[in-house]
Formats: sequence, structure tokens, C-alpha cells
Amino acid sequence: MTRRILLVNGPNLNLLGTREPEVYGTATLADVVALTVATARDEGYELRAVQSNHEGVLIDAIHDARADCAGIVINPGGLTHTSVALRDALTGVDLPFAEVHISDVYAREEFRHHSYLHDVAAVRVIGEGVEGYATAVRQLVALIP
Repeated sequence: MTRRILLVNGPNLNLLGTREPEVYGTATLADVVALTVATARDEGYELRAVQSNHEGVLIDAIHDARADCAGIVINPGGLTHTSVALRDALTGVDLPFAEVHISDVYAREEFRHHSYLHDVAAVRVIGEGVEGYATAVRQLVALIP
């Protein structure tokens, strides 16, 4: 069995640490990746991370995960609310995935309340800050046979 998890971070998450710190905190994307790598390692998994501002790059990474990953942790950023294609990629690879959001999207603008992934995600972690990535890894790993 493959003991690897794919971490996907969508548009604008490369700006973590400087973008709206009152909403997203001061941790950087590098901090998020380091936390997620360490959590995955503690659970006996390797982790491969990808971040892109381009939907197709994220979809390609998800497709590639079929070859060597047991699950996916994804913060789709703004694509959460707009991308049927991202949903189709995640359901198409037939890997369990965790949807993560740093902020509490339900306490923000109404357009952020809708997720194209919510009903197909095995795990959802919302509003726990960057620690939510660690929670997502632990919960996802518990579901992997």
C-alpha cells in the first residue's frame, strides 16, 4: 500500500503570512508544508506538496496522485466556490480527501458558504487556522485502510 499523501494548496495560498493576517494568521505556506509533512511523518506517511494559482496544474497533480498516493489534503482556496472541474478531478481519482479551510468560511461573506467539495470530501476541517492541516492529516489517515 502506498504510504504517501498529496497536499494541494490552491490560488493565493502562496501569500500566506502576508495576505490578510487578521483572517489567515501569520504562518507562511512553508510553515504549513512543514507542519503537514511532520504530521504525516508522525502518522507513518510521506507527503508531497503542490501549490498553484492555476487550476489545471492542481488538477494534473490530483490526477498524478492516483499512481502513488493513498489520500489527498486540499485547501482549494477560492476554487472551493467555483470549480466543478476540481471536484470532478477529486472524485475521478477515487482517493479519500480532506477539505481544509484556515478561516471559518461560514463566518465570512455568503459566497464563501458554498463548497463544491463538501458533499464528496471524506473529511472537512474549517476554521482551525493552519493547525487544521494537521487535524486533516490525522483524520484522513484514520480512514485509509
